[in-house]
Amino acid sequence: MKRQTAFWILLSLAALSMNQFCVRPPDYPKEPVIKFEGLSKSVLQQGKSEGDSVTIYLSYTDGDGDLGYPGNDATASVFVRDDRDSFSKFEYQLPYVDPQGAGNGISGEISIVIPTSCCIYVTPEGLKLACDNVPQSFLFDTLNYFIKIKDRAGHESNEIKAGPISLKCH
Repeated sequence: MKRQTAFWILLSLAALSMNQFCVRPPDYPKEPVIKFEGLSKSVLQQGKSEGDSVTIYLSYTDGDGDLGYPGNDATASVFVRDDRDSFSKFEYQLPYVDPQGAGNGISGEISIVIPTSCCIYVTPEGLKLACDNVPQSFLFDTLNYFIKIKDRAGHESNEIKAGPISLKCH
């Protein structure tokens, strides 16, 4: 009786341990999903074209594993906009990601380096002044970047908010 019980316990443990080593493919949606992970810093010195920059860290998943473009294809796949005017500011290319495994679901991390921006001051009359035209009394501006990515099939990700980022105007 004890032998039979011991046999069934060992058989159950063997079955459980074998199941533990089975790898299941990830179950991600076919649209990319991104998540804000952090900023390298939260204060930048304003500038026109050179100088300070911030690195934005994101994580991603993509169920059909079709991120980036192979070879010399220069198609943009990362889109960044500034919340102060909602215009697209920067477009970047994701590197080509080789499909992995049978399910082709992929996950990873992305870091994007974005150069500094100009402070934007709105006068009481509604006129927007930027960069060197900002009054000396306007010391700081605040912005958030909104980011989304697109895969080769044209599926767009959710849009994430990166910020707030403070700009020193002078």
